[in-house]
Amino acid sequence: MNPLLASLICACGVGGLFYLDRDKTVRTSWALWLPTLWIGIVGSRAVSAWFSSGPKVAPIENIQVSELNGSPVDAAIFGILSVVAVGVLIRRSSRTRALLKANWPILIYFFFCLISVAWSYHPDIAFKRWTKAIGDLAMVFIITTDRQPMIALKRLISRLGFVLLPVSVLFIKYFGDLGRGYTPDGQPMNTGVTTNKNSLGLLVFVISLCTLWQVIVLWRAKDHPNRRRHLFAQGALLAFGILLLKMADSSTSTACFIIGAVLILGTGLRSIRSRPALIHALCLMILIAGALTLTLGGQGDVAHALGRQSNFSGRTAIWEALIPAAVNPIIGAGFESFWFSPNVTIFQHTLELQGWWQPQGLNEAHDGYLEVYMNLGFVGLGLIVVLLLSGYWHAVAAFRKNPSLGSLMLAYIVASLFYNITEAGFRMMNPMWIFLLLAVVSASGVAAGLFSGMAADKSTYRGGLVGRALAGNKLLPEKKTAYAAPQGLV
Repeated sequence: MNPLLASLICACGVGGLFYLDRDKTVRTSWALWLPTLWIGIVGSRAVSAWFSSGPKVAPIENIQVSELNGSPVDAAIFGILSVVAVGVLIRRSSRTRALLKANWPILIYFFFCLISVAWSYHPDIAFKRWTKAIGDLAMVFIITTDRQPMIALKRLISRLGFVLLPVSVLFIKYFGDLGRGYTPDGQPMNTGVTTNKNSLGLLVFVISLCTLWQVIVLWRAKDHPNRRRHLFAQGALLAFGILLLKMADSSTSTACFIIGAVLILGTGLRSIRSRPALIHALCLMILIAGALTLTLGGQGDVAHALGRQSNFSGRTAIWEALIPAAVNPIIGAGFESFWFSPNVTIFQHTLELQGWWQPQGLNEAHDGYLEVYMNLGFVGLGLIVVLLLSGYWHAVAAFRKNPSLGSLMLAYIVASLFYNITEAGFRMMNPMWIFLLLAVVSASGVAAGLFSGMAADKSTYRGGLVGRALAGNKLLPEKKTAYAAPQGLV
C-alpha cells in the first residue's frame, strides 16, 4: 500500500476512534492536556528528535558527554509545561494540599533527591533533572486533582492510545526511517513512535493495561449509555496494544502486562471482591512465584519462553560490574548523577574485561533498584521501598472502597515491582515511574476519602460519580468538585 494512502487511512481511523469514544455528558478540565502532552512526549520521543532523520541506532558514545548535553528546545517545552502545571495546582490548592498530606512517602523521597543534589559531581545538571522530576509529579497531581479524577484518567489514556498506538503501527509498516531501527549489534528492531523497542514496549504496556481495565468495566456495565461504541473503540485500542507488544518484542513489558492483566481479572472474581483480604494472598502468590523463578534457576525457562537468554540478554554482567563501581553505598552519587560520575570508567573497564560490547553506550543499570542504589544509595532504596509499601497498602484500602479502580492501581504497583527487575523504571520522565506515582497518589486519595465519587462503582453523567459514603445516593452538582465536603474541599 502507498504510504500516503496508509497515512490517510490511519488518520481516518484515529478520528473514528475519537468519534466513537466521545462523551458530551462529562467534562474534564482543559488542564488535562498538560499531562497528555507531557506523557505523550516522554513516552514517544523528544520534540527535537522528531526533526532528526535517518535510521535509529542505539547510541554508542561517551556517556559522560552525552549525559551532560541537552536540547534547549526540549528544555523550554518541558519548562513551560511544568510552570503552567504548577500554576494550575496553585489554583487547586485545597485539593492539592489534601493529596500531598496523604502521600508523605513521595514527598520525603523527592526531598531526599533534592538534598542529594548537593553531593552530585555536577549539581547544576542534577538540579535541572530534579526540576523535571517535579514536573512528573505535577502532571500526576493535575490528573488526580481534576474534579472527576476517574474520568480524567480514562480520557488521558484514550487520547494517548488513540494517537500513539495506531501511528506506531503505521510507522513500522510504511515509514521505516521513523518506525524501525537497529540495535548496537546490528539487529533490526521495531520502535514505532519511540526510539527503542523497549521504550515502545513500555509505552504500549502502560496504555494497554488501563485499556484492558476499561474494556472490562464497559463489559460489565450493561446499562451504560452508548456502551457498544465505547466498547468497540476501547476494544480496538486493546487490539492495537496486543499487536504492538508482539511487534516490539519487549519481554519485560509483555510479562508485566500479563501480570497486571492477571491481577485485574483475578481481583474481579466474586470470591475476592466479597473477601478483599484474599488480595494479599493473590499478590503474595505472584511475588513468591517471581522470587522462586529468579532464585532457583527457573529464570532460564522463563527467559527462553519469552525469547531471551537465561542471563536476561546480558543484564547480569551489567549488574555484577555496577555494584563495585558505586560512589557511596549509603547516599549514592546524587540524584540521577552516577552516569556522569568518574566511577563510570570503573564500570566500563570491568565490562570490557568480561567481553561486553560497547560498554560506553550504556546509560542505565537495566534494574530499577540497582539504579536507585547507584544514585541514592541504601537511603534512597529504602525510601523507594517505603513508597511501594505505602502505595500497595493504600491500593488495597482503595479496593475495599472501589474494587474496580483499586484493581487497576494494584496492577500498576505490582507490575512495576517486576518491571524494575530488568529495566530502570524508577527514573525521572519514565512512563513506568509516572504511572507508578499516578497509581500511588490515586490509591491514597481513594483510601483517604478525598475522592467522594470513588467510594462506589456506579458512574453517572454530568454530575460526576456517586459517593455512597459521603454523598449518599445523590448526584453531585455539575459544577461542584468530586472531592468530599467533610474534607473542606468543596
